[in-house]
Amino acid sequence: MEIESLLVALAVALIMTPLIKRLAIKIGAVDNPSHRKVHKGAMPRLGGLAIYLSFMIGLMLFYPDSVYTLPVMIGGSIIMLVGFLDDLIELSPKWKMTGQILAAIVVLGTIQVEFVNLPFGGELHFGWLSIPITIIWIIAITNAINLIDGLDGLAGGVSAIALLTITVMSIVMNNYFVTTIALLLLGSTIGFLYYNFHPAKIFMGDTGALFLGYMIAVLSLLGFKNVTVFSFVIPIIILGVPISDTVFAMIRRKVQRKPISAADKQHLHHCLLALGFSHRMTVLLIYGLSALFSIAAIVFTQATMWGSALLILGLFLMLELVVELTGLIDKNYRPILNMFVKRNETK
Repeated sequence: MEIESLLVALAVALIMTPLIKRLAIKIGAVDNPSHRKVHKGAMPRLGGLAIYLSFMIGLMLFYPDSVYTLPVMIGGSIIMLVGFLDDLIELSPKWKMTGQILAAIVVLGTIQVEFVNLPFGGELHFGWLSIPITIIWIIAITNAINLIDGLDGLAGGVSAIALLTITVMSIVMNNYFVTTIALLLLGSTIGFLYYNFHPAKIFMGDTGALFLGYMIAVLSLLGFKNVTVFSFVIPIIILGVPISDTVFAMIRRKVQRKPISAADKQHLHHCLLALGFSHRMTVLLIYGLSALFSIAAIVFTQATMWGSALLILGLFLMLELVVELTGLIDKNYRPILNMFVKRNETK
């Protein structure tokens, strides 16, 4: 049943995406070039609608009666509609956030992080805090995926790697619902990526980026809720690239005394392009970094407590080096690299 769900979603996405492309052009949902964007000509940007439709068709075919199906369909439809309207008429940040909060609230009845099992026995219950924790998580991941949607195939590929990792781990945990849903979303994303990888024929737009981010956030809660404190960081590791890019964007804007919501052209993919990497190589490098995080997440589940701590430390060190080498915060921010330079000069 799991493999069938992947194939059905893949086939529907492959069929739907060219049709959505024609619709986007017909209704004027196109992404025009600007100083913040890399593409040169107008590009249809409703591709995420193909991901949404293929996923929803698959969900109704394979899991029509699950307790999670209706909340996921309603929440996913709300977030898709927010993205669709933004692609069409460009919603204000206030309305986009309102829609995201509403989509998060919809799933609260069935999907919440209520407690975690402590490593030395006992449970840590969040009580009423489980509601804001769940809402903040969903909104944060939704926007993290949206923020990395800056190059052909980037958000789709990073999402596909995260979904593949969630699939593998849900199989290990015998969580068949999450396995099937993750594969449905993976098939939908891969089918769209066929048309979206560089040089792209269509963009997913906010319709796709917000929907993918929302669904990945919900899936990670379904797959890893009520687990140990250490396992609670697994989805954070899996989504390490979009989360860290978002965090560093906030730090960068704080350092530069700009509003947190201000757009810029200094995200990880922009920095790699500025270093001279080609469009395709930049995307592949970020795919590789995402894959490293995913492998680390799988290793993390099998490691001892000390092994987990060392793994986290290693990931932080790797991230710090990436930040310094790419100038993600600032070109002059190089504490570790400068330390090595000074050491070599004293020899």
